[in-house]
Amino acid sequence: MRLSDLQSKDIVNMLDGRNIGNIIDVKIDERTGAIIALVVEPSKKMLSFMSRGVDTEIAWQNIERIGEDVILVRLS
Repeated sequence: MRLSDLQSKDIVNMLDGRNIGNIIDVKIDERTGAIIALVVEPSKKMLSFMSRGVDTEIAWQNIERIGEDVILVRLS
């Protein structure tokens, strides 16, 4: 799977069904080459004119399932 494949998927929190946003980057462990986290740009729907829209990191261990169209994550 390529990063571009991941970027086209919606990221949804399993606990509340909320769309988290879109993947814009990944963090990789330089020593092992393993993915540490997905860097996510907040969903445009979640932004208001008052918020800054800070990017979020989702740790790899919080990813529950990568489906055809959706990445399910568990964030409390």
